[in-house]
Amino acid sequence: MRLRDRIAIVTGSSSGIGRSIARGLADEGARVIVAARSTDKLATLVSEIEAAGGKAQAVTSDVTDEAQVQALFRTCRESYGAPDLVVNNAGIADHTPSTELSLQRWNEVIAINLTSVFLCSREAMRLMTGGGRIINIGSISAKVPRQNTAAYTASKFGLEGLTRSLALDGRENGIAVSMLHPGSTTSSLVPGITDQPRPGSMDPDDVARVVVLMASLPADVNLFESTILPVSMPFLGRG
Repeated sequence: MRLRDRIAIVTGSSSGIGRSIARGLADEGARVIVAARSTDKLATLVSEIEAAGGKAQAVTSDVTDEAQVQALFRTCRESYGAPDLVVNNAGIADHTPSTELSLQRWNEVIAINLTSVFLCSREAMRLMTGGGRIINIGSISAKVPRQNTAAYTASKFGLEGLTRSLALDGRENGIAVSMLHPGSTTSSLVPGITDQPRPGSMDPDDVARVVVLMASLPADVNLFESTILPVSMPFLGRG
């Protein structure tokens, strides 16, 4: 119970990596607010966490919407108090050739993968006046991109820059901001592809274990950046 009574918010927690992170935090004693757009999936997750003896509350949220993000953090404050931990996990992938990528799709990817992190982190830092921790879920595409992923790659490179900036801005209030880059993981990132178990892909629970480790460090210690990937997965020079 390394996180007993810590208050945590996990975005994009209705499935995949976010779902595993929420369960992992709850298993360690955290009171978890799970946020996503799918009300039904969130309700199922809360039931599973509570059945295992954990504590969770669902808040249906579109984290690209400023008013809904503010409502999410207001609910956290009114229910439990200021969050101790925020995991910005909500995200989508895109594999559109650059010459065919519409501005609408570009804006959608940037809004979900990058702007949502800014909105959630801003609200978190407004409440974390006594310290706290923000963990942003990135991608190894922030290091080595794939072909035909201009919007996704830009969002993850941007997220790395945002994480560095937030880490500086949060320092004076004792807020640790960090980033975790997962490699190939079974998740709902690309329905029909990544949600199917396949060779050379991690279980999302493995990613959650790293998040729990990062979250359970002493308040004055920050594991700023980490990469987790299957042993068999190409990284440098990957196709």
